[in-house]
Amino acid sequence: MEIAEYVAEIGRRAKQTAPILARLSSTCKNQLLIKMADYLVAESEAILAANRQDVEQGKSKGLSAALIDRLTLTPQRIQGMAEGLRTLVSLEDPIGKVTGMWKRPNGLEIGQQRVPLGVVGIIYEARPNVTVDAAGLTLKTGNAVILKGGSEALHSNQALVGTLRKALADLELPEDAVILVERTEREAATALMKLNQYLDVLIPRGGSGLIRAVVENSTVPVIETGVGNCHTYIDGDAELEMARRIAFNAKVHRPGVCNAMETLLVQRDIAPRILPLLAEDYQKAGVELRGCPETCRLIAARPATEEDWATEYLDLILAVKIVADVHEAIAHINRYGTRHSECIVTTSYAKARLFLAEIDAAAVYVNASTRFTDGFEFGFGAEIGISTQKLHARGPMGLEALTTIKYIIYGDGQIRK
Repeated sequence: MEIAEYVAEIGRRAKQTAPILARLSSTCKNQLLIKMADYLVAESEAILAANRQDVEQGKSKGLSAALIDRLTLTPQRIQGMAEGLRTLVSLEDPIGKVTGMWKRPNGLEIGQQRVPLGVVGIIYEARPNVTVDAAGLTLKTGNAVILKGGSEALHSNQALVGTLRKALADLELPEDAVILVERTEREAATALMKLNQYLDVLIPRGGSGLIRAVVENSTVPVIETGVGNCHTYIDGDAELEMARRIAFNAKVHRPGVCNAMETLLVQRDIAPRILPLLAEDYQKAGVELRGCPETCRLIAARPATEEDWATEYLDLILAVKIVADVHEAIAHINRYGTRHSECIVTTSYAKARLFLAEIDAAAVYVNASTRFTDGFEFGFGAEIGISTQKLHARGPMGLEALTTIKYIIYGDGQIRK
């Protein structure tokens, strides 16, 4: 079967399930999520075996340590995915919710009601957890989902989707509510981007190249998720030990994810006191430092280039720049940042307020690591992605971001004159 024909057939099958999913009760959807979570745990050994195959192939292909970390599943990560599904059960179902109702002078009652988007497509790279998060969120909101994961995670995704579809079958729900595109050719992703007849929205999750390709080539509406060139600014009024903990965590905790810090900005007055301490911490963790000339005079670091300020490393590499004050920090972030997650560490209420007001990003932190920009951490149970755009959804996208509205109008015989 030709690739375009194969993808179109998947779209047709998913579209057929959308009306059925839209009518499901919250009780039924919650039962499904619980059963999916139980199946993940019960079949974890088979899932881990499939994942080991992907990890071994990834290492043989020379994938970076950060990408291998994203790709790797563990019993704890599978348990976390199951817990994410169970957490969704406790969250309010937005479908059917009437968000407003008003009466017109002619007697018409007009309201807005939350409804599913329909069929959601996800194109993503080597992150098998996205498979489960996306399925849980879309099904809770009455949407069908078409999953196009990276070829590096094919065996893991096949095992995960097969497991989730068993839960659908057990409840006599259409298994095609969750479909994996198993063709790994680039043309399969391209065909998905053109599937307007069946696909209602497309969400890319991955690096800048993937996101740019989807945004530029898709004829299906796209929700743009974030490249994360994230910053932490240590202000002159920062509490030293707090700043040290935050700056270390933001870079080292999981360097291969989009909410990890990529550039550290330090106010000039505090730099001689905190940068040597941080440099020692980073050296022990294996972080390569690239600094401005002033930074290089204080600590051992490679000279940073203009490109470094704009780079999402997704690795144990950190750009460091000394700035005059909060105003220079804000200007730098708004120039080079990707509007994802930004942080100021300070005890100054006035400077914290200024930073919150002037930084253009989906998530802006005062005295906390950027690593918290995450659906689970925000109380959403999971996330479909972190949107850095300003239309429809922004930041971690939970349940409501996967809905739209329709107007419902009650009358008693009115006609327009």
